[in-house]
Amino acid sequence: MIIFLIVYFSTRGATTLDFFNAQKKAPWFAVAFGMVGVAMSGVLFLSIPGDVGQNGFSNIQLVFGYLLGYTFIATVLLPIYYQYNLISIYSFFETRFGFWSHKTGSFFFLISRLLRTSFRVFIVVSILHELYFSNMGISFGATLFFGVTFVWLYSFRAGIKGIIWTDVFNTCVIIFSILSVFYMLVFKISDGFNDAMIMIQNSSYAEAFVWETGSKNHFFRQFFSGAFIAIVLNGLDQDMMQKNLSCKSIGDAQKNMLWFVLILVAVNITLLAMGAMLFIYSDAQQISFTSIDLFTYIATNELGQATAILFMLGLIAAVISSTDSAIISLTTSYCIDFLDFTKTRTGEARKRMKRIQVHLFFGFLLFALVMFLRAINNEKIVEAIFTVAGYTYGPLLGLFIFGIFTKWNLKDQLVPIVSAIALIISYLLDFFSEELFNGYKFGYELVLINALMTFTGLLLIIKKKEKQPKAA
Repeated sequence: MIIFLIVYFSTRGATTLDFFNAQKKAPWFAVAFGMVGVAMSGVLFLSIPGDVGQNGFSNIQLVFGYLLGYTFIATVLLPIYYQYNLISIYSFFETRFGFWSHKTGSFFFLISRLLRTSFRVFIVVSILHELYFSNMGISFGATLFFGVTFVWLYSFRAGIKGIIWTDVFNTCVIIFSILSVFYMLVFKISDGFNDAMIMIQNSSYAEAFVWETGSKNHFFRQFFSGAFIAIVLNGLDQDMMQKNLSCKSIGDAQKNMLWFVLILVAVNITLLAMGAMLFIYSDAQQISFTSIDLFTYIATNELGQATAILFMLGLIAAVISSTDSAIISLTTSYCIDFLDFTKTRTGEARKRMKRIQVHLFFGFLLFALVMFLRAINNEKIVEAIFTVAGYTYGPLLGLFIFGIFTKWNLKDQLVPIVSAIALIISYLLDFFSEELFNGYKFGYELVLINALMTFTGLLLIIKKKEKQPKAA
């Protein structure tokens, strides 16, 4: 009910342009705070604390890498997006290269965002269904249908203008949920905050910086992975950038980015500390759960009924915040990049109806994909689909680097072929990496390799300058 009230008061008299970029009138501080909830998603809300058991505090290296990545976004990417006055960031490709490059970039985003969002929704709804709804006799499909319908009902009207404020509310719920679990854990393992921090420092989970050669958690591997995660999964992603582009000026967008990353780093550190306390408590109580399951079990069974309710609300807020944002960005990208809303002179009423139809289509497609993942019910296959979805950011990175840092033009019609070849080679490298590279398994750096292959392929299709006819 609160979300519907927020949407009602924040979107009265809204137009199609409000749906896409809030007419560039969004307050930067609201955008910055609300983006934290979107970035967390339900999966990260659970996996960051759960990962401490295996990797300790080493993920802090990844988080520090975010600072470098978001600095690049604020100083390099955002000025370009504002210079070209973009609504969809993939319109940049049409300006630089042409029709096919534009469609290729947008297509890769649509595929990746759909698959990644479906994976996240599947994981979180599965947990919520098992914990709360299966005992009531409510099926997984009914749980999912209700959730997707709820998100669609307010987001089809809200657009980016309303989502900014619903994200602020959801982020408040998420942070309050995290702090509540944190507070209860402090007094479960110690007599107060200082004692709890000393226990964490003295535990086996406190290792933050890894310098061992060949380790998957080596500092530089993690640090630069964090930077590329920020750049690729946020700076080149319509979902996150659409909110930045709703700010009234480049200065506001950069302030938003600065405060967003500072809040995000603080939340990540809090989650890591909470993860350490979870495992300290589980060791003392001899609770044998791992990763996500441990956080879920302790929050819902060991910390009291009120904390269990707050945990559930935080988890729901996290998945809602990332899902509504994804559907909005998918609708925006399709309407701008494929239906050319900014170029056609169709009336406002007809554009609105077409936008609602597109929005409904992506809501249905998200529901269908999650149900497909549920039907597969195979963890390795589901994770493989999620991994493949990440490959699509490689060509996007390669195209953006080529477009920003060179002045060459391309044989536009060949860009989809080059991008597809880079994707296929990346998949084969990942599949056979252990055989080809003496047991080495690629991580996030595969996206960079994919981007380099795309860039190399683009060098082969540079359009030669046409010779000017000699004067008579």
